[in-house]
Amino acid sequence: MEKQRALWKKVLDKTEFIAIVTSGDEEAHTVGTWGDYARTLGVEGEEVRIPAWGYRKTEENIRKGSSVELLMGSKSLQRPSGKSGQGCKLSGKGEIQTSGSMAELTKKTFPGSRGVLIVTVEKVLYTYND
Repeated sequence: MEKQRALWKKVLDKTEFIAIVTSGDEEAHTVGTWGDYARTLGVEGEEVRIPAWGYRKTEENIRKGSSVELLMGSKSLQRPSGKSGQGCKLSGKGEIQTSGSMAELTKKTFPGSRGVLIVTVEKVLYTYND
C-alpha cells in the first residue's frame, strides 16, 4: 500500500477540489472541500483528514454504514502514458469526530468547522484508461 499511497498522495498534493460522496437511503450524497484544506490537516498513513463543516447528511450516511469516496484530480500531473491530467477515487471508511484532539485542532485551524472527517483509504481507482 506504500507505493499506492505515494501515487494518490501526488494527486492530493496537486488537486484544487475534492468531491466527497456517501450513499444514502435513496441516492448518493455529495459535498466537497478545497484540496488545500485536506493538505493543511495532512495524511497520516492511510488516513485523509478533512475539516467537517456541516456534513450532517454525510455523517448520517456514515453512521448507517456507507463508505466514503473522495474524487480528486489535477491537470498538472502526467499519467504513465505521458498525457496530462491524472485523477483518482479513494474509497474507504469514514468517521466524523467532533471532539478529541484532532477535532479541536481542526476547529482551531478552521474556525467555523465542527470537527474533522477522517477517511481511511482501503481502495484506489485511477481515473484514466491509457
